[in-house]
Amino acid sequence: MPEQTTGLRPTLEAVAARAGVSRATASRVVNGGAGVRAPLVEKVRRAVEELGYVPNHAARTLVTRRNGAVAVIIAEPEFRIFSDPFFEQQVRGISRELTAHDSQLVLLWVEGPGDHERIARYLGGGHVDGALAFSLHSDDRLSALIVRSGVPTVFGGRPAGSDLAVPFVDCDNRGGAREAVRHLVSLGRERIAHIAGPRDQTSALDRIAGYRDVLVDADPALLCQGDFTRESGARAMAELLDRWPDLDAVFAANDLMAAGALRTLRERGVRVPEDVAVVGFDDMELVVRDTDPALTTVRQDIEGMGRIMVKLLMRLLDGAGEAASASVITQTSLVRRASA
Repeated sequence: MPEQTTGLRPTLEAVAARAGVSRATASRVVNGGAGVRAPLVEKVRRAVEELGYVPNHAARTLVTRRNGAVAVIIAEPEFRIFSDPFFEQQVRGISRELTAHDSQLVLLWVEGPGDHERIARYLGGGHVDGALAFSLHSDDRLSALIVRSGVPTVFGGRPAGSDLAVPFVDCDNRGGAREAVRHLVSLGRERIAHIAGPRDQTSALDRIAGYRDVLVDADPALLCQGDFTRESGARAMAELLDRWPDLDAVFAANDLMAAGALRTLRERGVRVPEDVAVVGFDDMELVVRDTDPALTTVRQDIEGMGRIMVKLLMRLLDGAGEAASASVITQTSLVRRASA
């Protein structure tokens, strides 16, 4: 007769006995296997709850070939991750969807190039079932190392380089930028500047392209470089005002830089939107709720994109094949408020 408990910890045999099923049936239910009739599934789940059974992770891994963990790789240093609400929203979406799939989140970030090999070794060590990676930069080796690790991966954002055949989830950065600039043109603005994001990220390049799609003949001096931080937006706005005292509109590549631009305009005594209209990109609640005036911006569903990344990854892990490898581009929309 099999032992029913080990100390005070209930065993899978105890669950099977309480539910009146075989150990194999109880194991399939506990480990998410298919082929068990619904009434038996309910009996096993009730027994698990009544006994307080907690599956043994090592045994479960042997059965399912899964660790129940997913690496979330953010290619930014710690200070950026915890100061930029974008990452908070994306990780929230990822975490909620992973919870729905009974999987744990393992957060990895990059303080410098020396971390690239460490992350690759971790992925290759069999610690996680898959990986989600975002905020990747085109001038580092991390993207290629992640792919080379062989771990099923979904990227957040269109990866740079045509040789990276990895599914990704992104928003329509170029189309959203076009809509922002067209809105400013519709307001009669004629000298429209752009505060761009870092050029080693495809989202920033796509938003520059969208700006130029509308303003084909725009003076290159109307484009000023930022790095997606509030401080860079403030600096870029000051540079633009020095170059173009009569500019009448600014499209910033994200909300943080738009908020920084608004701060500089206020310090310079420039009225918004009367003198200069301002449009951002993201529609991050933690940023736009504190802007004065309220920020007009392009909305992308940041949390929803995190959820989609997890869903794509789970399809890859379930062996969905080519159907799972299809990338997803989500739509954007202009949210009109007081700044433009």
